[in-house]
Amino acid sequence: MTSIHIEAEVGEVAERVLLPGDPVRAKVIAENFLDDVHQYTAIRNTWGFTGKYKGERVSIQATGMGIPSISIYLHELIEVYGAKKLIRVGTCGGMNENVHLRDVVIAQGSTTDSSIVNQAFGGVLNFSLLADFDLLSRAVNVAKNLNLPVKVGNVICVDLFYNDYDDPNGTFGDGKNTFNDKLRKYGILAVEMESAALYLHAAAAGVQALGIFTVSDDLLKKEFCTPEERQSSFNDMIKIALETVIQ
Repeated sequence: MTSIHIEAEVGEVAERVLLPGDPVRAKVIAENFLDDVHQYTAIRNTWGFTGKYKGERVSIQATGMGIPSISIYLHELIEVYGAKKLIRVGTCGGMNENVHLRDVVIAQGSTTDSSIVNQAFGGVLNFSLLADFDLLSRAVNVAKNLNLPVKVGNVICVDLFYNDYDDPNGTFGDGKNTFNDKLRKYGILAVEMESAALYLHAAAAGVQALGIFTVSDDLLKKEFCTPEERQSSFNDMIKIALETVIQ
């Protein structure tokens, strides 16, 4: 039995799964961190691999970009293949003066402009999107033990990569403070595009999920990593995620 978007047979995907967006990053993680690697899917070139990390089975599944794309893979990984622990490993844009290029950010919670939560609850309430506490606490402790600094807090998960939210004269501006200024005031650390779906699907299915991100763009300082760095570096994030998911 396979799913629509993942051509693995049941049993080929581990219960522990890391979720990069980029297929190339999935391949890099599998080849550089796992032993006994087996590629189980190549549909749409959204690659998935299973191997062993310190003797424990771990899968690496690319998901593409954005809430709709990751939602497809989350559903199939959980409902068809029985994934129990899912850690998103991706990039984000730093939005806070205390967050810098290449910092690792762990998403304790996810704020979103997407209608995904509203639709799930029929417009009745705003469900809180939170990381699994056990995974979150383990990740923080792993980072401390590895002497890797991390920032923990709220991120914003957006539907649009390109938007005019931060235009002082646009929809959310008041001519004095921009939308991003307000987000910073409320403690938002970074912006990304998948954590809301991750936390919502995990909550619905009763599985564990966590988002760990590397800052690839510092939106305050206007500093950016290269496309090559986005694909093949950011090893601190991967080490934290792997050590966390096997515990």
